[in-house]
Amino acid sequence: MASKTVVVLITAPDVEHAARIGRQLVDEGLAACVNLVPQIRSIYRWEGRVEEGAECLMLAKTREGAFEALRARVAALHPYQCPEIVAVPVAAGHPPYLAWLEASVASP
Repeated sequence: MASKTVVVLITAPDVEHAARIGRQLVDEGLAACVNLVPQIRSIYRWEGRVEEGAECLMLAKTREGAFEALRARVAALHPYQCPEIVAVPVAAGHPPYLAWLEASVASP
């Protein structure tokens, strides 16, 4: 089944920040579900240097049409100057789950 669903990858400095952002996204109808994956280790280049640190990964499930509103809300809530907010399209999925997701995300 083709889908207009996206999974949005968002990193946060810790579980507390991630939980606050995730709850806001679900409360505001911008995401149907946000999973928190604590204790990831990120290695990245920032301001010309290679950095490494612990983070929490958020997996936000939403509709493609709600991505821009979700992106703007995450950027407003996030403590990072340049937060990771990357949407990955879902090619297919379990039809009942996708229907639930569609119904759970507010229309823009």
